Amino acid sequence: MHKSVILIALLLSGCALKQYPQSANVSDAEAQSYDCAALNQEIAKSQSVQQQIDKTGEFDALTVLGFVGDFGIGNGIAKASANNKAAARLQQMENLKSVRCVHNAT
Repeated sequence: MHKSVILIALLLSGCALKQYPQSANVSDAEAQSYDCAALNQEIAKSQSVQQQIDKTGEFDALTVLGFVGDFGIGNGIAKASANNKAAARLQQMENLKSVRCVHNAT
């Protein structure tokens, strides 16, 4: 009985992924409405999301469960995807800032 419960728990643990924050691309409406102050604020938020991704990716019990279930591949893919999205949003914000805030040295 105990062996079957442990086996089921191990099988289900492969589905237990860490939940990484996701960043959306900058929409046209956002790009048109942001001024320099708003862009600086959004850049700071994007950098905070990247820090949250790093913190979520730290070694913990979910890391062990993910490794047992699928050798950590699922968590690795989820982290890489979150990092790519956050980096893309940050780059879009930086590009927009370089165009919009030429006259402001911030």
